[in-house]
Amino acid sequence: MSVSSLSPRALYEEVAELLRQRIFNRELAPGSWIDEMKIAEAYGISRTPLREALKVLAAEGLVTMKVRRGAYVTEVSERDLVDVYHLLSLLEADAAGVVAANATQAQLEALLGLHQELEDAANPGSPDREKFFEVNERFHMLLLEIANNRWRDQMVADLRKVMKLNRHNSLLKSGRIEESLNEHRALVAAISARDVALAVLRMQEHFRNGLEAAN
Repeated sequence: MSVSSLSPRALYEEVAELLRQRIFNRELAPGSWIDEMKIAEAYGISRTPLREALKVLAAEGLVTMKVRRGAYVTEVSERDLVDVYHLLSLLEADAAGVVAANATQAQLEALLGLHQELEDAANPGSPDREKFFEVNERFHMLLLEIANNRWRDQMVADLRKVMKLNRHNSLLKSGRIEESLNEHRALVAAISARDVALAVLRMQEHFRNGLEAAN
């Protein structure tokens, strides 16, 4: 499949996005070596933009590059997860406090709307894990958008890419969707009540429990 005409973006950026999604979807599994020749042939490109794309993914922590050996999909260690969740907890808890203090009514209603989508995806009869994860991520991104700090947004975006490498483990843990939904209910209640300290605490609890589920 040729990607040269898919986007006006630089070709290597388009290739990076295609590979990023393959990594998140487990088509390229953690620890697997990336066959540059095979991928370049499949995409109808030279190896130069592919290597530039791999450098982008390496900077994001999604692939690891070895001199004269190539690149492989990063394997996330227990220490990596602890570090990533710790930083996300600090950054997103701070954002939750900002939102509790400053969000407009319209912004709160937008958050509540996404929370309702979470409730729907977590249907006890037939929970949709993939949908739940997707809406959950949109909720967190909207909260960050409302908090309005572009430097924090960039740090969180990079950290969440690494977190996604391990997302299926946490999703498959029995009862985790219900637990996560309850945590979101408590977070939304704190934000709606304009309780800054409680909103910070609820987000910290959410990440602490998420880390336990991911291990």
